[in-house]
Amino acid sequence: MDLSFTPEEQKFREEVRAWVKENLPKEISHKVHNALELTRDDLQGWAKILGKKGWLGYGWPKEFGGPGWTAVQRHLFEEETALAGAPRIIPFGPVMVAPVIMAFGNAEQQKRFLPGIASGEVWWSQGYSEPGSGSDLASVKTKAERKGDKYIVNGQKTWTTLGQYGDWMFNLVRTSNEGKPQTGISFLLLDMKSPGVTVRPIKLLDGGHEVNEVFFDNVEVPAENLIGEENKGWTYAKHLLSHERTNIADVNRAKRELERLKRIAKSEGVYEDQRFRDEIAKLEVDVVALEMMVLRVLSAATSGKNSLDVAGLLKIRGSEIQQRYSELMMLAGGAYSLPLIREAMEAGWQGNFPGGNPALAPLTSTFFNMRKTTIYGGSNEVQRNIVAQTVLG
Repeated sequence: MDLSFTPEEQKFREEVRAWVKENLPKEISHKVHNALELTRDDLQGWAKILGKKGWLGYGWPKEFGGPGWTAVQRHLFEEETALAGAPRIIPFGPVMVAPVIMAFGNAEQQKRFLPGIASGEVWWSQGYSEPGSGSDLASVKTKAERKGDKYIVNGQKTWTTLGQYGDWMFNLVRTSNEGKPQTGISFLLLDMKSPGVTVRPIKLLDGGHEVNEVFFDNVEVPAENLIGEENKGWTYAKHLLSHERTNIADVNRAKRELERLKRIAKSEGVYEDQRFRDEIAKLEVDVVALEMMVLRVLSAATSGKNSLDVAGLLKIRGSEIQQRYSELMMLAGGAYSLPLIREAMEAGWQGNFPGGNPALAPLTSTFFNMRKTTIYGGSNEVQRNIVAQTVLG
């Protein structure tokens, strides 16, 4: 197993770095480096820039309009964009539903949906979790009843991230109650502008609006929007979740935030505290270990082995690291990290104390937000069970 990069891969890295430096808007990178809130225009604007270059679907094969990069090239692209301060690509379209459409959709569906995802023009949302159906997705109750050439959808989804911006949603719906719960689920693509769709915001502790409840009241969905076969949606969902859990590891963002943690600690005068620096060092060791694990996955992919069998392990370690760096940032900021007055932050106040760090005010929001990482995408407790079963049989 060779974990070093070839000269060709290093050249590719330099090309990506140069292009990102030239094309990433400075105001967006400033927001990302300081954890300031990104607007829809920020997120979709960057997506469209990548789309114009042909890089939004950076993991796609050439046959579907992607660059056809190797696993190592994809990793280097993710690393360079993260370190440059680019927003994380909203994964629901290019990273999650697109691979499902490629693998299980028909030619007409691929032709219809993939171009809008690749360009960044169409915003996708995820319709998985429901009240009472989170980690246990097999228990979803949202019902889709076939009537002629359409499905009638009734039910509710929750924790729909950025669903207020959604144009389309990929949805797990129940089309049968016979047999095991997993066998009665279908994978349906739903236009969120359809009559009967209601999106209601869920306000978070920091006052932000990131997640939503989505209600379906006799929503009509053309049967042609069914991916694959009816009642086979569980198979497609598992394919998608493997991509999501690998994405959640987000080692490149961890490397960027580790540097931000050091900046805050130095600015606030706690970097000279040996015990605090020890905590930073332990975190850095774990980030390096996570990166080595990711590179092992890439090495396996290069050799033709299955690279998704450790997706659960990557999710566990990556999500725990995200929580740890947000906790250490709060400790470094001390009392200055606590103020959380959204109106003041939106007006431009970010904690500009004399000699202080201008990025302190958003720390509480980051801390609260990172509590979710060990839960979504399949809770870490469930992932540990899966890893144990994989290892022990």
